[in-house]
Amino acid sequence: MKMTFQPKKRSHAKVHGFRARMSTPGGRKVLAARRAKGRKKISV
Repeated sequence: MKMTFQPKKRSHAKVHGFRARMSTPGGRKVLAARRAKGRKKISV
């Protein structure tokens, strides 16, 4: 049996990256909430 997580940097950034978050109003809300909470890492 192989490991189930096969990481791909491009595809992960496309879905969860900063630019992906900024492109939608909901994503902007996510970033704002994480900033308000004081996260060290806002997105990928």
